[in-house]
Amino acid sequence: MRLPDRVLAPSERIAEILFGLIMVLTFTCATGVVSADRIVIRTMLIAALGCNVAWGIIDGGMYLLACLAERGRNAVLMRQVRGAPDHNSAHGVIADALPPLFTSYFERPQLELIREGLNRVPDSEIRPRLTARDLMGAMSVCILVILSTFPVVIPFIVFEDAQFALRTSNAIAIISLFFCGFMFARYAGLRPWLTGFIMVIVGAAMVGIAIALGG
Repeated sequence: MRLPDRVLAPSERIAEILFGLIMVLTFTCATGVVSADRIVIRTMLIAALGCNVAWGIIDGGMYLLACLAERGRNAVLMRQVRGAPDHNSAHGVIADALPPLFTSYFERPQLELIREGLNRVPDSEIRPRLTARDLMGAMSVCILVILSTFPVVIPFIVFEDAQFALRTSNAIAIISLFFCGFMFARYAGLRPWLTGFIMVIVGAAMVGIAIALGG
């Protein structure tokens, strides 16, 4: 029931980078930059950056809500364990809160140790509240979403040729999507190269859906 000590788990960091990439790709792919002049390109860059800043702030706020919800749920489980009429009922509450993979390996002695440990937790630690680490996590989420914009839009700033800039931007986006999939696979125990290619396909599909729906 304890939250991890790290500010953001690797899967969370990868997810935020992917979110930012898909957001900015929706702009760069939907805008007709191949024949656009520098003014139109600059407008597109400002719009893409502004959108990712806005969504970075929103995503940071949602991260805080998720932290509060998780702690609130932990507090409810704690009260259920403490208020159980007998040990067997408390063990059932604990077993239901465990991941399904672990439940079959926890027998009564282990569940009783957990119950005793939970009963020793001070009441002051049960109340759900946000911490400084949560605020750092929300800020990290916001920064990751914003920073993920720059690798894709930098070619439009550096190169005068809009068509070449678009090709370069798309190449960077593909590499970034592959890298995110590769790192996610290493964290999740999947096949890195295959997952990287799948992430490119999935990311491209999500961008296509967003553009088709007017995103």
